[in-house]
Amino acid sequence: MTDPTRDLRDPSWLRRARTLALRLGPVGATAALSAFATALVVALAVPLALVLGSGIGAAATVAAASALALAPPLGWLLVRLLYKLQAARRQLVLQATRDPLTGWPNRRHFVAAAEREWSRCQRYGVDGALLLVDPDHFERLNETHGTACGDAVLREFARAVAQTLRPADLIGRFGGELLAVFLPHTDPIGALDVAERLRLQLGDLRVDWGGVAVGTTVSVGVASVNAAQTSVDALIQDADAALQVAKQAGRNCVRAAPVLPRAAAVRGSSIGDRRAAGLG
Repeated sequence: MTDPTRDLRDPSWLRRARTLALRLGPVGATAALSAFATALVVALAVPLALVLGSGIGAAATVAAASALALAPPLGWLLVRLLYKLQAARRQLVLQATRDPLTGWPNRRHFVAAAEREWSRCQRYGVDGALLLVDPDHFERLNETHGTACGDAVLREFARAVAQTLRPADLIGRFGGELLAVFLPHTDPIGALDVAERLRLQLGDLRVDWGGVAVGTTVSVGVASVNAAQTSVDALIQDADAALQVAKQAGRNCVRAAPVLPRAAAVRGSSIGDRRAAGLG
């Protein structure tokens, strides 16, 4: 997966200079830069004095005095520019990776992070699951109350989901009103439990809009990591297929893709055992 911030990377020397300046602080960085500039000017003045046949001591003194007079203000200006560059870069990274409405990672950034977690699940044979959460009849809500109201509902949904999940769980705005969640170290039963809790919580959520309590139910598609998936896109397709089944079932419900083994050899249970347990 392409890194969404690759175009924002600075040259290595600039990164090291910025890191050092931030570590020393404005005063420390200015002092260090002034000392370096003074030493450099004096070092250049001595051989120049030898070439011109002038006094070495006098040349070094004049060079040091000039450097000490000019270096601090110029150094302070440079340090300030480095700090402003760092702030601007942070803002660019946020704009490249975050959805401005919800504050969640955008689709591109979420998929990149989910791909890393999916690869880890496949490599070590651990559980993981993806949820796609879709507000029901969201277009109707926008048409009835306006898109600003729809944005407010979506922001509240995002806030509620973020408060419900663990710090290790990944969340993202997948596009439009569709929200995505990746649950590391979560088995199929645990994923269904999380999906059902989110469905109930979001279905009860209401936003006060002009004195009217506005809200909507959600449909959730669940897919667990399995050995048949060749990429994280396959996991996303499984979750989307389950979401479509939930919509066809009347919405406001949770549906899961068939549970397959995480590895070629299933430890402790077969596909039939899992489906018999109601996970298929």
